[in-house]
Parts: sequence; C-alpha cells; structure tokens
Amino acid sequence: MKVLFKSRTSLLFAYLFTFILLSFAVRVGLYLWSLPNFSFSVFSFIKIFGVGLFYDIGVALFFSLIYALYVWFIPKKLIGTLFDKICTFFIVGLTLFITIFACIAEFTFWDEFSTRFNFIAVDYLIYTYEVVENINESYPIPLIIGFLVLVIIGLILLYKKTGVLKNTFQQKTPLWLRSMMIMPLFVLASLYVFFVKNTGAEWSQNLYESELSKNGVFSFFAAFRSNELDYNTFYATLPENEAYHLLKKELIQRNEKYTSEQIDNIRREVEGTSDRKPNIVMVVIESFSADFLARFGNKQNITPNYDALTNESIFFNNIYATGTRTVRGMEALTLSVPPTPGNSIVRRPNNDNIFSIASILKQKNYDLKFVYGGDGYFDNMNTFFGGQGFDIVDRDRGNPLSDNIKTKRYPIKDEDVAFENAWGICDEDLYKQSLKFADSAYQKKQPFFQFVMTTSNHKPYTFPDGKIDLKQGERESAVKYTDYALGKFLAEAKNKPWFENTVFVVVADHCASSAGKWEINIEKHHIPALIYNLDNRKEEIGKLCSQIDLLPTLLGYLNWNYQTELYGKDVNKMAAEDERALIGNYRTLGLLKHNVFTQIDDRKNVKFFSWNNQDKSMNEIKAKVNDSLKNLTIAYYQTASERFKNGKMKQKSK
Repeated sequence: MKVLFKSRTSLLFAYLFTFILLSFAVRVGLYLWSLPNFSFSVFSFIKIFGVGLFYDIGVALFFSLIYALYVWFIPKKLIGTLFDKICTFFIVGLTLFITIFACIAEFTFWDEFSTRFNFIAVDYLIYTYEVVENINESYPIPLIIGFLVLVIIGLILLYKKTGVLKNTFQQKTPLWLRSMMIMPLFVLASLYVFFVKNTGAEWSQNLYESELSKNGVFSFFAAFRSNELDYNTFYATLPENEAYHLLKKELIQRNEKYTSEQIDNIRREVEGTSDRKPNIVMVVIESFSADFLARFGNKQNITPNYDALTNESIFFNNIYATGTRTVRGMEALTLSVPPTPGNSIVRRPNNDNIFSIASILKQKNYDLKFVYGGDGYFDNMNTFFGGQGFDIVDRDRGNPLSDNIKTKRYPIKDEDVAFENAWGICDEDLYKQSLKFADSAYQKKQPFFQFVMTTSNHKPYTFPDGKIDLKQGERESAVKYTDYALGKFLAEAKNKPWFENTVFVVVADHCASSAGKWEINIEKHHIPALIYNLDNRKEEIGKLCSQIDLLPTLLGYLNWNYQTELYGKDVNKMAAEDERALIGNYRTLGLLKHNVFTQIDDRKNVKFFSWNNQDKSMNEIKAKVNDSLKNLTIAYYQTASERFKNGKMKQKSK
C-alpha cells in the first residue's frame, strides 16, 4: 500500500479511494432518507453496505481506467513536466466532475423514482432537449456547477496537502513497476464486466434495501446492456400450445367466438347490434394517481373537477395501470396487451401496423388523431402512433417523422402557445388543439377518435400563472392545475355542436410514483378512470381490472359488432372469478387475481403474495405453489411476448 500511494500511481489510487468514500456518503444519505420504508436490522445494514461496497469498487475501477492508461504508458521522461500536469489535471478534473455530478444526480433520481439509475435514465439520454430543459427548469444549474467546481478544487488542494500530487509528479516510477500496480486494476475491471451482474444486489424482497445495495452508475450500464429482454430466455415458460390453450380459455367472453381453431389464433368475433358511432376523446393524464382524488381519501382538494366527474360518469374505482411509464400506459390503452418485459412496444422497432384499438376504429371510418403538447419524437411516440394510422398533432421541434410511416403531421404553432416548459405546452393549450381538430372532423361529418396526452403534471411542475391558488414547482400544484384545465376543457366542449355525440374517456397513464417496499407495489399502480357523457350513464364499477380493459369495456357499452385480437376484456361481462389486473415494471411482471398477486421475474422465479386492499400490505405466501395462477400468469406474458416477437400482432393483410 505504501508503494501505491507514494509513487507515480499516488493520484490514481487517491481517486479510487475518493470515489468509494463519495459512494459511501451517497448510500448513507439515501439510507437515512429511506429508513421509514424498511425495518432496521444489523443484518440488513451490513448487507446493504457490504454489497454496496463491492459494486462501488467495480465502478471506481471503471471510472479510473482512462487515467490509469495515461499513468501506465506516459514516458518516464515526461513525468512531472508541464505537459504531464496539464493532462493529469484535465483527466482527473473531468473524472471528478462526472463522479460528483453522478452522486448529486442519484439524489434527484431517487426523489423521483426511489431507485438507483435504471432503464429510465438510459432512455432519457436519447432525448437531450427534454432532459436538458427539464434539468434547467427544475434545478439551479449555475449553482450546481459552481458547487462542483469548488468541491473539485477542494479535493485537489487536499491531494496537494497530503503529498499525493508531489508523489504523482516527482516519483519517476519505472514502467515495469507501474505495470505491476496498474495491470491488476484492468483485470479486476474485466471480471466485473464479464461476471458481475446487477441482479446480484437484489437480495431483499424489500425494494429499498436492494436498491440501496446497488451503485447507480453500475445500474445504469446494466440497464443499457439489457434494455430488451427475451421472454423465453429469462422467464418461466410453458409449452407453447399449453400457454395458448390457457390464454384462449381466459380471453373468450359470452358474446364472442373464435374465428379459427388454430391454437395461436386469438381473433374473436364480438357480437353486437349497434351502428352508432359517437366521437371518442381519450384524455390520458400524466402521472395521475388515484390517491390524488378526494374520492380515495385525499384531503387537499386538488382534484375538484375530476371528483365531480366520478359522480356523473361510469367510474372505475378498482382499475390498475400496467406499468410505471407513459409509454406503458399508451401501450395498454391502444394495443390492449400485457406489459411485455424490457422496453414498451411503443419504443421498439417494427411496431407499426399492430392490431390495436385503431384497427377497430379505422374499420368504422374514424378520423384518428394523436394530440401531444411536446415533440412526439420523444419516446418514439410519433412513430408508434403514426404506424397505427393516427395523424400527429405535436410541437414538432424539427425531428422528422420516420420514412416508414404514412401519416399527416400538424405542428402546433407558436401563436397557439401561451405557456410551455421542457415537456410541452400547458394542458389548456393542448385542449385547445383537441377542440380545434374536433371542430374540423365535425365539419367533415366524420366520427373522430383522439388520444390526448397531457404533460403539465410532470416535473418541473410549472404552468400559467393566476390559474390556481397554489405556487409553482410542487407536485400538488401541478395536479390541481391539471384538474383545473380538464374542467375548463369539458366546459368549453359542452358548447360545441359535437358534444352531445361525444364520449370522453379520462384515465391516467400511470401513477405519480412507483416507490414502495416491494419489487412491484400494487398500490402504486392504482389509477382513476372514467367514461363521461355516454348516454348520461352514472354508475360505479368496482370490479378488479386493468388499463387494457378500458376501451374494450367502452365498445361493450356501444354494443358494436367487430373482430378483436386485444387481450383486454369487457369488464361488464366478467364473472367475479374472471376479475384480474396485469401489472409489471421493466423486468418484473405479475397478475393480481382476487387477493393473490402472482409475480414472475427475469431469473425464472415465480412468487406469490397476499394483497390486502384495505391496508395496502403485501406478504409473501410460502405455501405450496398455486399451479393454476402460475400457469395463467405465464400464459398471459409468454404469449404476448411471442406474438410481438414473431409478428403475430401485426394486422392481417386483406
């Protein structure tokens, strides 16, 4: 050790030690922050910090490799020269900047998602405009950069005071000795790359304990390497014929019949007698948890309009989002499929011309619009919706549409925007676009379907001044503004000639947070949903269901005759034993049926939990495996993954 710290490698090993100390400090901070979410025990404490140290060392090695190469191969005669000092301070200074920035970013990411960096962070790197603008609008960037610079200067002064810099620039360590000291670092780094997986840190059933055991940067690169997961490789499976047999038995409802006896054919003929074609406006609200509503016990009075609507609509009080991101909500509401592992289908290649709600609506000559206040290039939304036959209404910041899709694009003009932030125009401006295109379709005497995606309830939580009585920048404020804009939109729609023949579906894309004590936190998937202005119907549906069931249920109310390949079901035709919700995140998938949650993960594990809807608690069931629930869960997810992978979700050409 004395040789390492009193030689040319002095600064290199001082940086490694600094990185490990900073990572330890981050883990302590996050641990104290999250302490209410798990029970303290000496064992878990030792495990969290012991496993965490193991991963911190790996990342420290990765971060040090560029400087290690420089130290290793610089000619002995250049050690201590001006050239050496400039290169050293540049490389080490930049590495320290990235290191400290990542440490600070860990806290902001944890605040939003209660996890270390994951696939969300990977995805966001692609969309630099939204991410950079969001950071700029949410945080005092000049102060943060100034703070980083001061910390780096402080560390360099500390290195100088302790003699680290003196040894680095004065000890002309020969190449052979440098090789002996540095080569093991590369060997160790290689072992981490090829043999250490991020799942090794997932030792606890409590999500917080497992996430605290990880290193954020290691988690980031692990997510980057596995952004798509092949179901058959990573998950428990059934023989394909058995999986489809179970699925077909599960999907069929009393007014349906299969169009073919072929085992992997799930196309059903749905019997109906009505030819009515009401306009349908689906408003999908960003990050709108059920627990924001007074209807579910919230005392802040931040959703008065939505709460009022629950008494004037068909209100679903027991519906769950399939995932924790907007693209998952879009996937569920349009494709009506379970959340396949890895990326949402919205973000995957070759996702055009899939059988979806659009397939049914196009058969009935509906005008289809995707209305979004940001640039729909984000998260591949324009390519996905355009590929299903929607015209695009978005902010269009210069990102062209894919050449592989044929659709019209209507850019939202500057003069139509009163307020805008990183994610897009405010909800009021967005609803004006909806009204405008509804007017246009009405003039053409064509029924219309709009998928309207809001953004105001998203960090930085900013919106036009003078609209509500809460200050900018807080989640509750954004929720109240979102609710205000929704109420204003419906009030304006009531004055339109098309209102009487228009049904409004208002639903969340996902909850505001997925944080909780379990890998999947059922309470953090509970969302509100309603169908408003449908024949003046006022009823409450308490059946357990999923986002994928919302539009099939609407079609059931309309009593349409159509063919479907959707996994969603008409809730009103569900028997009590058929009620279920499909819930997943990036890697873990599950089926909630009655009070049992069956969970499958990418390590081929199958677990069962009891779910108490009253106190929102989950407890693992250690009893004998329930084969029927296990097989049904696998059948749902295995067949959905197989159908997308092999092109079976594509619409059949005529």
